[in-house]
Amino acid sequence: VQLVESGGGSVQAGGSLRLSCVLSGYNSNRYCMAWFRQSPGTERERVASMWTAGTNLDYADSVKGRFTISHDNAKYTLTLQMNSLKPEDTAMYYCAARFAGPSLCASTDYAYWGQGTQVTVS
Repeated sequence: VQLVESGGGSVQAGGSLRLSCVLSGYNSNRYCMAWFRQSPGTERERVASMWTAGTNLDYADSVKGRFTISHDNAKYTLTLQMNSLKPEDTAMYYCAARFAGPSLCASTDYAYWGQGTQVTVS
């Protein structure tokens, strides 16, 4: 299983970025996926998660109303649309997958991880 993120970059506060993550090496299109982030000196935080059937969407309080997670089953692609970005959103963002049922998506126990993409908000 491989996860490859893209779409990070630098943006001014109030701006938007769209992150994408493509999963390969797994035949089913029903599993948990999530976005995490981590900045230096802080613990890794689950930002958003979902069941790829489009249910069980869950967001960290810090991003509710600003970030939207979605999944394209045909393309095995997870997306995080980030609007109204703030300097405190600056972090390395990782996508993750867990081959478990939907009730387990809102956890931090994910088995497969991408390499990360940097988001910097100034």
